[in-house]
Amino acid sequence: MSTHAKPILLTGASGKLGRVLAHDLAARGMRLRLTDIAPFPDALPPGASFTAADLNDGPAILRLAEGCGSIVHFGGVSVEQPFETVIGPNIRGLYHAYEAARREGARMVFASSNHVVGFHERSEVLDADCALRPDGYYGLSKAYAELTGRLYWDKHGVSSVFLRIGSCTPAPVDDRMLATWLSYGDLSRAVARSVLADIRGCLVIWGASRNARMTWWRNDDRAAIGWAPQDSADGWTAALAGKTSGEPVAERHQGGGYCAIGYSAGPLEGA
Repeated sequence: MSTHAKPILLTGASGKLGRVLAHDLAARGMRLRLTDIAPFPDALPPGASFTAADLNDGPAILRLAEGCGSIVHFGGVSVEQPFETVIGPNIRGLYHAYEAARREGARMVFASSNHVVGFHERSEVLDADCALRPDGYYGLSKAYAELTGRLYWDKHGVSSVFLRIGSCTPAPVDDRMLATWLSYGDLSRAVARSVLADIRGCLVIWGASRNARMTWWRNDDRAAIGWAPQDSADGWTAALAGKTSGEPVAERHQGGGYCAIGYSAGPLEGA
């Protein structure tokens, strides 16, 4: 059976983005196995089932992945948190998800983040193969996940698509998001194409909509999956341009406020 015809395991299904994906992917006719540590708060989409599970529970994740062709891994801590909070779901849980992908021969579609490169300055233009410069423990866990994906491709032949999500919200809310905003529709289309495209290896996609202000990121693998963003933050420019935090560390770096959390390196040169 083609991996496209097999069920898809969606972790983090009860979260903000997981709920969007659950409904949008089901509407595309995909058969979904939804899981999260929290109950699914909506009516189940057609063709979907839900099983509560903790990403720390390796046997549970293996059971849920049986027979699946893809794992869309959106589970885990989704904001900056202390290391001890992040390590369980985002490190151990990630390992369990990749072990399930290895055993099933499944593709991994992973919710990576712009925070893997957050300490690059906004004056820089980054290719997808740029140096990783995470801006906190959350970003560090996403960088670990991308490296794990590389290992599982080289050693086990597990293909991955890393979606480096910018700011995925219903609408942009500040100046930075005029560059980094990713609409729910563009996210769903990117995930669907990541599942359906005929690809092998480890692909990196910059997760931002078609924003005129997005001049930081370029040269990714979107053509390989057949995805191009359709939406744009540009309609909010007049309302949001110049709406900044005023915090020098946050405003200099691509990761924004995450860079300033716990920052102790001293004053910035030229600030």
